[in-house]
Amino acid sequence: MSTNADIVVVGAGAAGIAAARRLATSGLSAMVIEATARIGGRAWTCDAAGLHLDLGCGWLHSADRNPWTRIAEAAGFAVDRRTPAWGKQYRDLGFSQAEQAAATQAFADWRRRMMNTPPATDRATDALEPDGEWNAYLQAMSGFLTGAGLERISVADYLAYDAASTSCNWRAPAGYGSLVAASLPRPIDLRLSTPVESIELDPGAVVLATPVGAVRARAAILTVSTAVLAGGTIMLPRGLDPWRVAATRLPLGRNEKLYLEITGGSPFVPETRLLGNPRDRATGVYYIRPFGWPVIECFLGDQGARIVEEMGPAAGFAHAIDQLVALFGSAVSRSLHPLVASSWSRMTYVGGAYSHALPGHAAARGDLARPFEQRLFFAGEATHVHDYSTAHGAYDSGLRAAEEAIAALA
Repeated sequence: MSTNADIVVVGAGAAGIAAARRLATSGLSAMVIEATARIGGRAWTCDAAGLHLDLGCGWLHSADRNPWTRIAEAAGFAVDRRTPAWGKQYRDLGFSQAEQAAATQAFADWRRRMMNTPPATDRATDALEPDGEWNAYLQAMSGFLTGAGLERISVADYLAYDAASTSCNWRAPAGYGSLVAASLPRPIDLRLSTPVESIELDPGAVVLATPVGAVRARAAILTVSTAVLAGGTIMLPRGLDPWRVAATRLPLGRNEKLYLEITGGSPFVPETRLLGNPRDRATGVYYIRPFGWPVIECFLGDQGARIVEEMGPAAGFAHAIDQLVALFGSAVSRSLHPLVASSWSRMTYVGGAYSHALPGHAAARGDLARPFEQRLFFAGEATHVHDYSTAHGAYDSGLRAAEEAIAALA
């Protein structure tokens, strides 16, 4: 193993790849170290049944300003610009038009209260209508959007994302994960299956210990998740305790994706969408036959994703099939077969979905993004103040950290 580099990037997800792309043009030597056996991080396209299925991020959010849109087009990746089927309950199954209107109004009222009269606690639940009829629906929406219940969500943090996002949400049929992985610059000194066990700061170097030897660098860019930073996976210098504290204030939520394969005849119409049970906080949301493919993408957030985390994918599939049977009838169960599922919360080097700021701690994103002694630099979606939880926020943070490291070494 090569033991020296000007800058070492820890993590080959969207942020690490962005940093590597910038470093490749800097004239400095760079190495990318990835703990797992693949690149992409929480962008992961799994090829199953001949289809490109995203188990992580799947939509180019704010696509009109998302750098991955430009990268995709430059690399020859197709971008599907169709409007998503979100917000439309197919045939109003299990969710009448009157109920949809009432739930949508409840969401708008909750959002308006947060904007106009934000609670002093900064806790999103404190903007709910007491005993509101649609509070479980709002909790389910929070599970999809943030991976956590509203009692754990900072109002200021939520509104920062809300104000910055646009209405453009596009897709890459080849997979968002495939796009991210294909964007790593080549040639690059990439080391897969090489987890960093500890980081020490010598007078003249950053020393990163791995199972196959130590790496010495002039600077390092850490792009690992907040769950990894806050936990004990990597031993860090005592001086980084404030960064660990910031990471604990930006925990990863729970979100999991499961894909059901459709076989034989079925009532499932391409490019339609269903909320399983709008009055169940653990409900899934189901995108039916994306791109016309014979699958249903089942998205579980917070309480729904907890089923997968605690009981395993089989329980998640059973939960999804039960909800679809309740909407379409028992006959559809013969057409639905578990295909592939994520398990982000159980992955040692990830530990969850994407970050949310706890009430009162939106400023922790800026704290986590600060360089340490101009030798350790931090990137990842959690360090972005308004595009957190996205691959484009991670990308921008990687560029920012790379620029900081280049300037420090200059």
